Amino acid sequence: MVWPLNISIIFTAMNRTFFCLLCLLLINYFAIAQDRWDLKRCVDYALANNISVKQADLQVRFSELTYKQDKGSQLPTLNFSLNSGYSFGLSENPTTGVLENQKRFSLTPGLQSGVTLFNWFSIKRSIESSRISVEAQKAQVSKVQNDIALNVAVAYLQVLLAKQQSNIAEVQVKQTQSQLDFTTKQVRAGNLPELNLAELQAQVASDSSTLISAQASVQQFILQLKALLNLDAAAPFDVVAPPVDMIPIENIVDLQPDNVYQLAIANLPQQRVNELRIQAAQVDVKSARGQMYPSISAFGNLNTRYTSFRIPNFSKVPNGYQPTGMQVVTTSGTFDVVSPKFSQGPQNGYITADPLTTQFSNYFGQSIGIGLQVPIFNGNRARLNWNRSQLNVQQLQLQNDLDKQTLKQDIYKAYNDAVSSLEKYNASRKSVAAAEKAYSFAEKRYNANLLSTYDLLNSQTRLARARLEMVSAQFDYVFRMKLLEFYKGQGLKL
Repeated sequence: MVWPLNISIIFTAMNRTFFCLLCLLLINYFAIAQDRWDLKRCVDYALANNISVKQADLQVRFSELTYKQDKGSQLPTLNFSLNSGYSFGLSENPTTGVLENQKRFSLTPGLQSGVTLFNWFSIKRSIESSRISVEAQKAQVSKVQNDIALNVAVAYLQVLLAKQQSNIAEVQVKQTQSQLDFTTKQVRAGNLPELNLAELQAQVASDSSTLISAQASVQQFILQLKALLNLDAAAPFDVVAPPVDMIPIENIVDLQPDNVYQLAIANLPQQRVNELRIQAAQVDVKSARGQMYPSISAFGNLNTRYTSFRIPNFSKVPNGYQPTGMQVVTTSGTFDVVSPKFSQGPQNGYITADPLTTQFSNYFGQSIGIGLQVPIFNGNRARLNWNRSQLNVQQLQLQNDLDKQTLKQDIYKAYNDAVSSLEKYNASRKSVAAAEKAYSFAEKRYNANLLSTYDLLNSQTRLARARLEMVSAQFDYVFRMKLLEFYKGQGLKL
């Protein structure tokens, strides 16, 4: 498609600055429409919805179940059993013990109980270890919550820093646009060459592009904060942006690293987690040692049985005598002993078992006893478990020492970084003041046509860079101070 000449000229002359400014207006509009959260609301929401916190809470529940299971192990056991079956062919009669070829139904109920009387306090110490482990898991939840709160605060400060950088970029656009408006009038009046106008138009476009990038960085950091909150990325969200000068911080003199470290050891949940885990492991050593000694237990058993059968009953008819193979010697002589011989007659009904209640009563049996179990040889398993529990204590103690060392290094590093950031911030404030004064002189000289556009833009760029460096140093100082306050146990507040 071929555009008419006048329309193509219009589109060619359109400055892309207006498009950039339109994008900025849309971004600002949607930002105003969003719900604004302060740091406390962000932290509270994260603690209630963050997945890591939920996982830590589940571990507490698992530990509580283990604790209840260990407590139940010291109670007597009681089990009911019921065996039933149907046999046919040649099988043993459970009542007489004679092998018979018949069909029968059997029912054998039983009740068994047992309890450990003494095992060198192994069960008791296992219960104590589980109880301490529950407390350790609860402390671990507090640690995870602290970590999440700290991460949320860091992300929150990153959003505030990005917003400040965006504000500086916006001021830069307004300054350049003001210069562009002034230069446009001067060019039209013939006081300045058109080259000055072209340079400023290019600078406005560049500054607008920088502003759009800064606004995009704000949205990127907001997305990262949403991820920590476990908040839907599409949900409307924005943060309250208090002036950085209004964020309360302690005097750095009150945050000496050695004092902060001592308070951190006493207050941070990570140290309590380590101490409780060491205590639980030390109790486990005693419990494992008890498994190497004899144990005494008591047991009891109640049982009975019932058998159901139906055997045909036939009458017996005498049918002579038969020798038994025995002899009787008397004074009259020796005589063979015979026994009557019978043959099967007609059926006279059936022989059946006694009723259920009668058999249960007749065959009801009870037993009680005391058992002694002495571990003589079991593949050295008990001793290896004991040795393993001892090594576990040493490992936890070394981890505790490592955590303390890391904590101390982090605190000293945060303090040194805070001092360095404060010095850098003070220096950057002086740099901004000097850059603002230089830019003011440059602007006056440019308006008097005594300075080139190139020199004016260089002065403006130096001012913008100085402002960005000052804001970055200021936020870095605030973050380091907040980190020291966090280690001190004062929580997080902006």
